[in-house]
Amino acid sequence: MTAQHVVAADAAALAAQVAEWLTAQAEASTGAFRICLSGGSTPKVLYGLLAREPFASRMPWGRVHLFFGDERFVPHSHADSNYRMVKEALLDHVALPAENVHPFPTDTTPHDAAAHYAAGLQAFYGEEQLAAGKPLFNVVLLGLGEDGHTASLFPNTAALAEREAWAVAVIGAKPEPRLTLTYPVLESAETVAFVVAGASKQAMLVRAMAGDTAIPAGCVAPAGELVWFTDNAAVHG
Repeated sequence: MTAQHVVAADAAALAAQVAEWLTAQAEASTGAFRICLSGGSTPKVLYGLLAREPFASRMPWGRVHLFFGDERFVPHSHADSNYRMVKEALLDHVALPAENVHPFPTDTTPHDAAAHYAAGLQAFYGEEQLAAGKPLFNVVLLGLGEDGHTASLFPNTAALAEREAWAVAVIGAKPEPRLTLTYPVLESAETVAFVVAGASKQAMLVRAMAGDTAIPAGCVAPAGELVWFTDNAAVHG
């Protein structure tokens, strides 16, 4: 694993920098370009940028596939749904084939939804076991919570120790159940990119970048490249 740190002046500049980087990655790729999306306010700004010029016409939407790192177990129409956020910020504005969007189902039980999503990922990947040298994703976008969580991998939850299931339900950590990909799946990527903005993230950013395994974000160890995209506030507080 190689790591790099890119610092932007502020949150707006950060979103623009990640939009440029992600678009360039897609342009340079061949075949399906597989992105695992993050929820949150900073990614929402990023997705809005990707839906507009100059990025909208550069991104090869016809071969982009979008997956989700985690989701709240609420209907897709719910205000707290990551899928709804992505749809309104991005999907409603670009020519991305509907079959290339892969949201978590939320119309069954949380555990069944996680198993269904895992099965879909395995079908897309073509195998039931992740193989070294064959990343599932081109890019995984991750955020960082003030408690050190990433995706819906929260402190002191059983999901942190899961190494077999590709996706699990996380119940009890938040008021609503969550669905999340597990570490091995998030790490099966050419590049994992953390996108972190704001002074409130500074303490956890230091720990996560140091690989502090006492917090969930510090445990992420991708097979490929790890990039930290941050703004000045997240670095300096």
